[in-house]
Amino acid sequence: MHNTLTGLFCSMTFMANAALGLGAQSATNGAAASARGDGPAPSPQPFSITRTDPALDTIIARNSRAELLSDRFGITEGPVWMRSGGKGFLLVSDLTANVIYKIAADKKVSVFLDQAGYSGDDIANAGTQSRSGRMHVLMIGPSCTGIDLEGRLLWCAGNDGAIMRLEKDGTRTVLAGKFNGKRFNGPNDLVVTHDGGLFFTDPDFGLRYGAKSPLKQLESSGVWYVKNGRSRKVLDAAELGGIPDGIALSPGDHFLYLTAGPGRMKRYAIDADGSLSAGMLFAEGVGIGDGIKVDLRGNVYSGSGAGPGVVRIGAPDGRLLGTINLPVDGNEPKKQICASNLAFGDSDGKTLYITACQAVYKIRLLLAGPVPGPT
Repeated sequence: MHNTLTGLFCSMTFMANAALGLGAQSATNGAAASARGDGPAPSPQPFSITRTDPALDTIIARNSRAELLSDRFGITEGPVWMRSGGKGFLLVSDLTANVIYKIAADKKVSVFLDQAGYSGDDIANAGTQSRSGRMHVLMIGPSCTGIDLEGRLLWCAGNDGAIMRLEKDGTRTVLAGKFNGKRFNGPNDLVVTHDGGLFFTDPDFGLRYGAKSPLKQLESSGVWYVKNGRSRKVLDAAELGGIPDGIALSPGDHFLYLTAGPGRMKRYAIDADGSLSAGMLFAEGVGIGDGIKVDLRGNVYSGSGAGPGVVRIGAPDGRLLGTINLPVDGNEPKKQICASNLAFGDSDGKTLYITACQAVYKIRLLLAGPVPGPT
């Protein structure tokens, strides 16, 4: 998570913000500690690519550049490419605006879905307080999006404690909202398997006070599997060894990748019934902390979460190949450039979209990634 998280303590706000590199509070007395937005503006840096292994040249060209789509958002998350005719478009969730935005091919931004993260009226218990640059904000919006096998939008309504689906007629269906009558803590990210199953991470991010929230009903965070309308927990946070956040599938759905707290990624084998086994530490270090995606050759891309935004690109064996380093202008009012999540898109799957808090970027690749939904 780089130096923006150095010296911060593990509190409820830290758990909610660790993936984004936002503010934190002292675990001992609740007093505000250094947060994103405190202190001097970050040092300016241009866009760059760090090449650690020659194999990176087969993934991204040396003259590649990041193209800015927009930098007027609050805190962006959960991008997904939506096929539509010959062009398609990008959907991006915004944790502060409580909407899912549509970014068209001409870069025009419009609201695709409103009240997508929180639909209630108990604002005293909804949303985690954090920072976006110098702005104090509440994160009440959706934290993930996905596409099912029929092309329908799925999303994480974290503050409603639910995984949702948008039907063709515009109505909304709760795919997973409770287990044994108890609401989920705050679904954060999801993946859809080739046979229609669904894995999602469920940390405490959807609760204002995290584990101390009066609305908390499930004792612990973890990873859940949904199939044929039934939900079951397949991994507890204690076994994972960190806060469950980013999640991705390997080609063929053989393995599940999970962030396990800042700087750590684990890999699990997926059994026929959706159970997870043979967990192992897959990678550690820079560029790990939030969203994960895997291209068609099994290379693993992960977002740092914290700013300055870094995307790690690793080989199928976990070896670091290099990093994409997003630009920071360092001016006031402060912009927050992170790397919260990723998506492959365009008709050939060779564009990597990066949600970068207030900004969204895209960069062309030499290899393709899976574009969700029906072809």
